[in-house]
Amino acid sequence: MAIEIETASSARQAISTGDAAKAELADTGSGMGKSCSAKSKRRDDTDLENSPNPVLQSAVFALKKTDIVQLNEQGIHAAAHFIHGRLQTESYTPRTWHTHPLHLLPPEPYSPADPSTRACLDWIFLISSLNFSFWSEREGFPDRYGVDWRTGWGSEERKVHTGYWALVAAINRAIEEGIPITDSGFYSSSNECPDGVIEHVFRPAAQCSETIPLLRERIAILRENGQILRKRFGGSFQGFCDAFLRKYNGKGTSLQLAQMIVDTFPSFRDEVVFEGRKVCFWKRAQILVAETWAAFFPADDQPHPLFPVDGAISQLTMFADYRVPQILHHLRMLDYPPSLAKKLLCHEPFAPACQEEVSIRAASIVAVERVRQEILCLNRHPSKSVQTRDEVSSVVIDFYLWDLAKRIEGGEDIVEEIDTNDPLPIHRTRSVWY
Repeated sequence: MAIEIETASSARQAISTGDAAKAELADTGSGMGKSCSAKSKRRDDTDLENSPNPVLQSAVFALKKTDIVQLNEQGIHAAAHFIHGRLQTESYTPRTWHTHPLHLLPPEPYSPADPSTRACLDWIFLISSLNFSFWSEREGFPDRYGVDWRTGWGSEERKVHTGYWALVAAINRAIEEGIPITDSGFYSSSNECPDGVIEHVFRPAAQCSETIPLLRERIAILRENGQILRKRFGGSFQGFCDAFLRKYNGKGTSLQLAQMIVDTFPSFRDEVVFEGRKVCFWKRAQILVAETWAAFFPADDQPHPLFPVDGAISQLTMFADYRVPQILHHLRMLDYPPSLAKKLLCHEPFAPACQEEVSIRAASIVAVERVRQEILCLNRHPSKSVQTRDEVSSVVIDFYLWDLAKRIEGGEDIVEEIDTNDPLPIHRTRSVWY
């Protein structure tokens, strides 16, 4: 079964908000929040359709055309206040990326000549290349696919990592074992790195009855992406980033970087033709940009090394996968018809690019963008004694919601500040795109 949103008493005790927080949110919504919601609704989808990001443009189109998943305006409004409050109380920023114990951190201050900079960029690129399809037929059972490694860099404690973190743990374990798995010259060559070596890198823990899904597809992507890096960018994602900086004279944006990734690497071209129109989702391309942006986000007011002028990170959307839509439905931002809910509860598989799958992904993109607009309104409201300088992005909202979903899955958190839907399983689509 997919993520179960726990209601353990320990998790309840850890949250001190409850009904009082709901009342506080309701009071807030009656004034400032209501005006924000009204302004956001008046804009409707026109601004979204005119976005420079083709992902947001096509999400609005696909949401209307499928007419399956619906946006819950009241739920979006409440969720915006909830997320806004959590981001503030938890001091959740792009720098939170550095607090995840399995992340390979770059050197600080930034130094392009430091070998650790290249190592971090190649690590992020490899992870993003393979960041897809971690849901398990054995969800909730100890024999699901997992990887035995440390709880983090520098830790002696070990655990079996599952889901996305199994991928990260497998790559980290290989590095620790002396396998140059992040070197494109290595993983692109079937002579230097036979398929059996890659299979060894992703070997499951002893108790697992599953292996990593889509191993053949992952190997093919490694070969292709590695060859592109070797032939065109000096064998490193750092070379690709340098080419981006040269192409735009240091003035490129996050969206332009995502477009360059999609144009260069076919395995990042997450697009379908729906109702005669190309629909772009670009989950992994955008998350590659976002991970790089967060990993190298400066601790002070220095310019970002990849976006020294303005990365315009707010032009990116959320990353339409299977985990974030699940938490969006739980937070009542999305409404599912009974027929869709029944299929989810029965773990019915969804084919890539089917109407239900397109509708879920498109609705998720639009819903998070609506939340972003509401939070921007909250940050700029004249009743605030201190204005918020940094504009929140769908990237940060997505990062937070994904982390929240994982904490809820582990019984470490629970949402009591607002009304929620009963949890539903994820939609099961076996795909290289997410």
